[in-house]
Amino acid sequence: MVTARTSASAATSPGTPRPGLRERKKMQTRQAIRRAAYRLFQEQGYDATPIDQIAEAAEVSPSTVFRYFPTKEDIVLTDEYDAVLEAGLRARPADEPLVESLRQVTVAALGAITEAERAELVQRMRLVREVPAIRGRTAENTARDAEMIAAVLAERCGRPADDLEVRVISAAVLAALQEAMLHWVDAGPQADLAALVNRTMDVLARGLTL
Repeated sequence: MVTARTSASAATSPGTPRPGLRERKKMQTRQAIRRAAYRLFQEQGYDATPIDQIAEAAEVSPSTVFRYFPTKEDIVLTDEYDAVLEAGLRARPADEPLVESLRQVTVAALGAITEAERAELVQRMRLVREVPAIRGRTAENTARDAEMIAAVLAERCGRPADDLEVRVISAAVLAALQEAMLHWVDAGPQADLAALVNRTMDVLARGLTL
């Protein structure tokens, strides 16, 4: 999810099953496409970068790019973190508050990313803010991620996944994380993202009071 997603390095964080060879090759191709795209977006702008240039820079065909990313927006918004987040949440103690589980999983994933991946994360959040097409697609991704979190939360508390309170909590958590990420980008390179995530989770844990 773009609100809390990090990058592909999280897919091999401790405690996560190592992907098979075929999946690792797919991940490498996705990473090559994504890195080439981010470099071109930085050099010439998002709108000025067509898919064929991204394919050439990544040394793949345009059809390969579309196979992994159906739209250009998906290059920015799609990564390998969803499965890691879901697995991480399910691995947390069943009686642990959801906010604390998300805090632990997110901070652990953030600690696993490299400096290059951190720079890409900054660029991603700027693109989300600045490019209307990406901003629009972000809402779709957030809705999907909220469904995943709602399913995990529903299992913990024995409620249906479409329960209103379950949905409200899931949506609130994702919105809060997105604000933390945007604040981090605005604050500059000296800001501590993990500390901002912890501060955000503290706000949620105390019941949205100031």
